[in-house]
Amino acid sequence: MSLAVVGQLSRDVIAGTAPRIGGPPWHAARALRALGVDARLVAKCGERDAIDYTRRLETLDLPFDLVVGKETTAFSFSYAEDGVRTMAIDVVGDPWREDELRLEGIEWVYVAPLVRGEINVAWVAEGRHVLLDGHGLVRVPEPGLLQLDGDFDRAQLRHVEMLKLADEEAVAAGAVDVPEVIVTHGARGATVNGVLIEAEPVDRDPTGAGDMFGAAYLVARSEGAEPVDAARRAAALVSELLR
Repeated sequence: MSLAVVGQLSRDVIAGTAPRIGGPPWHAARALRALGVDARLVAKCGERDAIDYTRRLETLDLPFDLVVGKETTAFSFSYAEDGVRTMAIDVVGDPWREDELRLEGIEWVYVAPLVRGEINVAWVAEGRHVLLDGHGLVRVPEPGLLQLDGDFDRAQLRHVEMLKLADEEAVAAGAVDVPEVIVTHGARGATVNGVLIEAEPVDRDPTGAGDMFGAAYLVARSEGAEPVDAARRAAALVSELLR
């Protein structure tokens, strides 16, 4: 086993519906299962959700480690007709401790914090290829309407080979010094180091699409695909999964 997804599970309320499980490990698992790769989920949640989320993870048929803290990160959000998302942080979960990040044998890792300060990238980077999700750079870890800014520790990027940002996150982050920069454009596809990769629009709930894209991109890169080809493969898989 040489690939892992590391991140918080979340408790999501979408357009006033009942709370449901979310977070990068959960959504990325859809792509990992579809690709049939040997990968591990390293996830964290709060005490109140631990039993239920363990049962949900067991349905994925992927090996996982679930770390239990005090609180689960919680969001509420909705989508406008044009796909624009309005999002609020209801609860900020506990950050990771270094001893909780068990990654023996892992060479490729998708590090996907939900908010800034959740994971110290240096703890997972040594001897590994790291894809970092930009959530963990620009999302301000405070309850209320989601805020983005560029006030993050740029030294974290020294440990990162690949950085994935959504459009609005790329604006907030500004210029970054990372070998591979992937900017996702929702239904319009993604840009990799300035090269546009178009995607087939799919009229479905897009929640988790970015996490699926990140996992599929990292799998393709681990198999030797060049960045642009990896993005094309990831975009095609996400469209298929959403459809």
